[in-house]
Amino acid sequence: MAAFFTSLNDWLWGNILVAALVCCGLWFTWRTRFVQFRMIGEMIRLLGDSAVPSEKGKRHISSFEAFAVSVATRVGTGNMAGVATAITIGGPGAVFWMWVMALMGSATAFVESTLGQLFKLHHEDSFIGGPAYYIQRGLHCRWMSVLFAVLITITFGLSYNSIQSNTICGALQESFGWSPLWVGVVLSVIGLMIVFGGIKRIARVSSILVPVMAIGYFLLAVFIIIMNLHLIPHVLKVIVTSAFGLEQVAGGGLGATMMIGIKRGLFSNEAGEGSAPNVAATASVSHPVKQGLIQALGVFTDTLMVCSCTAFIILICGLYQTTDLNGIVLTQASVETVIGSFGSVFIAIAILLFAFSSIIGNYYYGEANIRFLTNSKMTITVYRIFSAGVVVMFGALATLELVWSVGDLFMALLTACNLVAIVALGRYVFRLLDDYRQQKRQGIKNPTFHRHQIPELEADLDCWE
Repeated sequence: MAAFFTSLNDWLWGNILVAALVCCGLWFTWRTRFVQFRMIGEMIRLLGDSAVPSEKGKRHISSFEAFAVSVATRVGTGNMAGVATAITIGGPGAVFWMWVMALMGSATAFVESTLGQLFKLHHEDSFIGGPAYYIQRGLHCRWMSVLFAVLITITFGLSYNSIQSNTICGALQESFGWSPLWVGVVLSVIGLMIVFGGIKRIARVSSILVPVMAIGYFLLAVFIIIMNLHLIPHVLKVIVTSAFGLEQVAGGGLGATMMIGIKRGLFSNEAGEGSAPNVAATASVSHPVKQGLIQALGVFTDTLMVCSCTAFIILICGLYQTTDLNGIVLTQASVETVIGSFGSVFIAIAILLFAFSSIIGNYYYGEANIRFLTNSKMTITVYRIFSAGVVVMFGALATLELVWSVGDLFMALLTACNLVAIVALGRYVFRLLDDYRQQKRQGIKNPTFHRHQIPELEADLDCWE
């Protein structure tokens, strides 16, 4: 079964998705006048914004909490296991193409998350939105919005959660010899307890776990890099020469290196996949561009910082050349080579926090889109049980090859659907960005947006009174 999914993935990624992602990244970078570089200072400033209270005094999700939930889903197995898999299959050059994907993809992430904010809806004590909502309200295409809602629910709430669970179990079994069966049971129970608490509980858990685990892993990587500082020029040379080397071109491997780098880069930072807009829409901000900028920063945080840490560790140790190790086990062995057995234990604990936060974040993406399809409480309950319970157990017991192959397939279908939508609706984002920049030039510290500023959409915007 894994072989079937692999063949289908190779066709989809080799013929469609890589070209589409690169073209969209370049287009959005050009049309936003390199927003991901020119406004990085504004991104960092906005991240500290607190929640805006509603008229009834209820506290909505803050910019930082929405950022934390989206980073929680980004920072996970893709950064540790995914990078290791990319290097094993595509060689060190895959890391270069992951960087390229992040630099261009941050503009794509800005566009889709701004759209998520623009078309969000009022929902109980928070907002709700995402691609399914901006497809229906912006493009007035019901069938396409339903298709996206179904795809993202399967991709994140089900398929990706099996990958996270599989990685956690592999890491804990490698370090402590714990049975994947019992680890899966514990993960399922804790996950169900959290997801039944709703988005606010998810946001609170993520806003605590994400900074702690990201900083801890980053400090470990910096320590290893400093200990091997003399090898960094060699590592960078290996990455670049592998990405463009004559041996790759002559052997027909350059395309494979690009494909695996972009594929693993997308799984890690999710730029263009249509996931981040779901949580970006929950934030309470005064202008849609604000959350778009913050979510673009998340792509940099994920790939250029966390993924690079893993890549440097693996390439410094060089085990990818001499062993058959793959995934999280390769990352654990590489760290252990430098700092001893403590390294394997640290990675096991880190991946537990990384991947578990991804499980609860992935769950929310599915719930937001199920609510788009139906208000049935029974459907939501069944989904919660499957996403945080049944699928987590499946991932704990399935093979690494099967869970990754299924994940790649649905990621390709989901991304294709979202890219069509954001290209068609991108013109509204460009207008919003121009408005935001103009207000900043006028000395307005806190730019605001009102729906009457886009008359043709006023009837389709539920918020922004």
